Amino acid sequence: MRFPKTAALSAALMTAAGLAHGAEIEFWYGNTGNVETAILDACTAFNAAQSEHEVSCVGQGGYEVGMQKAIAAYRSGQHPVLIQFFDAGTLDLMLSDAVVPVEELIPDVDWDSYIAGARAYYETSDGRLFSQPYNSSTLLFYTNKTQLEEAGITETPETWEEVIAAARKLEEAGHECPFVTDAHPWRVLEQFAARHGLPIASKHNGYDGLDAEYIFNQGLIAEHLTNLASWREDGLVKLNPDTKAGDYAAAFNSGECAMMEGSSGSYAAAKKAFGDKYGITVTMTPMYEGHERHNTLVGGASIWVMKGHEEAEIEAAKAFLDFLRQPEQQLAFTAATGYVPVTLDALEALKASGKADAPEFATASVGIDTMNQPATEDSRGIRLGFYVQFRDIFMEETQKAFNGDQTMQEALDRAKTRGDELLRRFEQTYQSAKLN
Repeated sequence: MRFPKTAALSAALMTAAGLAHGAEIEFWYGNTGNVETAILDACTAFNAAQSEHEVSCVGQGGYEVGMQKAIAAYRSGQHPVLIQFFDAGTLDLMLSDAVVPVEELIPDVDWDSYIAGARAYYETSDGRLFSQPYNSSTLLFYTNKTQLEEAGITETPETWEEVIAAARKLEEAGHECPFVTDAHPWRVLEQFAARHGLPIASKHNGYDGLDAEYIFNQGLIAEHLTNLASWREDGLVKLNPDTKAGDYAAAFNSGECAMMEGSSGSYAAAKKAFGDKYGITVTMTPMYEGHERHNTLVGGASIWVMKGHEEAEIEAAKAFLDFLRQPEQQLAFTAATGYVPVTLDALEALKASGKADAPEFATASVGIDTMNQPATEDSRGIRLGFYVQFRDIFMEETQKAFNGDQTMQEALDRAKTRGDELLRRFEQTYQSAKLN
């Protein structure tokens, strides 16, 4: 965003801050809590590390809110230079004509240093990064090791069959919440499908064309959602409203629930909450027996450069992006949040530091390993229009099934129908656009 000033005030500020050839810019982000603290720490570190540019980091209170505000700001010409956008809005931004591909803007960076699992979601069909991965997460499996051992479970479950067997043992031992989830599509649909090598939509999840349609309402995906509903009826799986905490992550962190699937970004809060009371395990998410494991998807968000700014502002944006890519900055962010480092030089720096096995980096190795499992064209990511709205539809319909108002198959069929309507609207809106 530009900052109009009188000539005198501008000169005074440039003298005081050393911005003789630089610029002041805004970076809009959507996180709260400990992640917001880590983002603000990075902004402060950047401003302290040099005197040419200054970045002001402005929280928007959430990804969806930030998305809406950025669109409105762009239309009025008051948009920031940098915005943090979450994974589900990737295609919308790619086709918006409001952003500049980061690899085109900064061609001299070794963009291939990003691990494949982190860059695939945000790259074009010819392999160019559109945005710079930032707070990168993936789905992991968390257990309260102490509670499992008290129930006679000494090995961390690796398959869904083992998870439910463990859940039954926990229930028999008097545990009221063996496994907890919020049944968000990022966890129970997108990540589940990716690691099992299954598409949720045709055209390789939309990468091969805007005329894709949803196909998740069949096969193993539908079976898994039906299983979750059945396991909930048996008391083995709890959802947010079933817990005292009212939130799946808070229920796990408090010791109310013994197992959960959660973002790698959930680790720092869980570890802090457990303290010395409970042991914690963090592993790859469960598979169904007989299925080959593929990569999980990158989650979280990336940073996009918006069009319509002066050269000095773009230079400031490039400097900030360069700073965030530094291995020491990535590792500081990982230690503070649980989000994983995503470049090869950051991984090498972690190994060289001798701290790879330290508790604050518990998500780094397993997170990278799970994203770097063998990929297929259906585990690359999600490239579907109006996907933010689709997630809401999926939650609405499946929650009705969990509440007994319809069968899970009916819920998935209705979600597919409504989702396809969104895809056709999106296709019509961007019918003349070239899909990257």
